[in-house]
Amino acid sequence: MVTRSLLTGIAVLALSVPAAVPALPTGRRGGSPTADTLPTITFVAHRGGALEAPENSMSGLTAAFERGAAQVLDFDTRMLRDGTLVVFHDATLDRTTYSSGPVRSLTAAQWRSVRLRPDPLLPGAWRPEAPPTVGEALDRFGGRRVLTVEAKDPDSLPRLAAMIHERGLTRSVFVNSNRVEVARQVHRLGLLTQLWRSAPQLREDRPDGWRGFVDLLDVDYRARPEDLRRAVRSGIRRVWAHTVNTPEARDRMLRLGCGGIITDAPTLLTTP
Repeated sequence: MVTRSLLTGIAVLALSVPAAVPALPTGRRGGSPTADTLPTITFVAHRGGALEAPENSMSGLTAAFERGAAQVLDFDTRMLRDGTLVVFHDATLDRTTYSSGPVRSLTAAQWRSVRLRPDPLLPGAWRPEAPPTVGEALDRFGGRRVLTVEAKDPDSLPRLAAMIHERGLTRSVFVNSNRVEVARQVHRLGLLTQLWRSAPQLREDRPDGWRGFVDLLDVDYRARPEDLRRAVRSGIRRVWAHTVNTPEARDRMLRLGCGGIITDAPTLLTTP
């Protein structure tokens, strides 16, 4: 549960970043950023920075992009009834919009009438807005930031893969899932594979068996130290931690060897 005091801290950016956290570049000079150009310590704006702006919104993603605190923008995807891919987390509209019912029941035409409902606890003033399609988000940010995209509907993967390939973004978009079999499918489709795992899952996981097809292992910051160390030593090139929203949790994950911080509060965690 996000506390009002944390939101206040985000609004005023009162907490500091220790010297151990390096300064953050906003991108590669002379070319588009890719997974291979990311810095040793990478920050990810989870759902666009959901404690700083409306989650999975174009305004939130744009704010995270313009602030430059995170080298990676993250958003979720869902598929509509007609196959259109949209930027959205939940299976239903109820929590974050003024509408209700299953996302999957809508067509693209109906989607255009949906409006996001800004959380009143967010700092700043945000207006209701239409949630973007995946195509709009890829066209706006693809090639300008590395992206992580969680495919909430696994049957959407062929369509999502085609969109990424068509735009030449195969080295700058990680496709995320919690399911190992889906991660294998992502890899077979020629995409960068991100696999996220919860703290209970990490107790049983043996991630060294995944290094042949997982490009990014996304671990729960609440996991036991021994489970996190096993992940870091797995041989998977990138191990990032989710969802880290305090400086204390950030520092713990960096000490344990994680090279990326996935956060709802990127400006808070990267501002000196």
